[in-house]
Amino acid sequence: MNDEGCELLTIGQLSQRTGMPVRTIRYWSDIGALPPAGRSAGGYRLYDAQCAARLQLVRTLRELGLGLDDVQRVLERETTVAAVAATHVRALDAQIQALRLNRAVLSTVARRQSNTEEMELMNKLARLSAQERKTIIEDFADAVFGGLDADPQLRERMRSTAPDLPDDPTPEQVDAWIELAELVADPDFRRRMRRMVEHNATARVQAGPGPGARPGAFMFFAKKVSLLVGPARERGVAPESVEAGQVLDELLGSEVGSRRAQVLERIEASLDAQAEHYWQLLALVRGEEPSPPTSPDHLWLAQALRTHS
Repeated sequence: MNDEGCELLTIGQLSQRTGMPVRTIRYWSDIGALPPAGRSAGGYRLYDAQCAARLQLVRTLRELGLGLDDVQRVLERETTVAAVAATHVRALDAQIQALRLNRAVLSTVARRQSNTEEMELMNKLARLSAQERKTIIEDFADAVFGGLDADPQLRERMRSTAPDLPDDPTPEQVDAWIELAELVADPDFRRRMRRMVEHNATARVQAGPGPGARPGAFMFFAKKVSLLVGPARERGVAPESVEAGQVLDELLGSEVGSRRAQVLERIEASLDAQAEHYWQLLALVRGEEPSPPTSPDHLWLAQALRTHS
């Protein structure tokens, strides 16, 4: 007891009361975070109830991950617990985002059974900024469309649709982005995509001033295929059947010959280019549900054109 009647505790007694190790209490006392209330006749440090409460506060702040400098500032009333907590929350958010990205990259590495070089490339691709990812897609679009009079809406759609990978992507999003980045860098994929665009440009020239040369004509035709071919295929209509010929007439008109051959070439080029896979990966990167696949409809249409043209 001291002169005021308050109980004073030795460092060992304070340790027993709070459950904190003696070594930790002594260290915090040494650095000034827990000054003693007094000293015994033998010079040993003594602590009172206020010291015990201060010790509990230091313990809580440290368990929450605050550094000793921040703990000292709170104890000395240089800042508030709320202000330090807000700063620490932002730091934790950044750490959590980094950990999630690390986990996503490692999950992709494990799934692909990647070697060291592939892992380094994946890590680099995953950490690109939004502008760097956008630049990759723009460069790809410029290489595919450069010098060709293709549908301007098709080019703008491909060039401006950014792969918006979030700050804390899922493993699926990271995997899709890495595959997309690898795909657009593949010279063979670029060649096949450019061949598809060349057919689009040729079709615009052959259409003259008609509807086929208008911007967005490719999207109009794709919707028409979905509306006419899709239901027929789902009903089980065979591409070589008479009914399939009627679907072709409704889709392309009664004209046969070169026009239908040109349509067949464009469809085959699109299927060969794997353009649909590009859009599906882009949707996955953005956290969106990919559109239903159109390749079954185009395969059916290609078979019907070969039979009835």
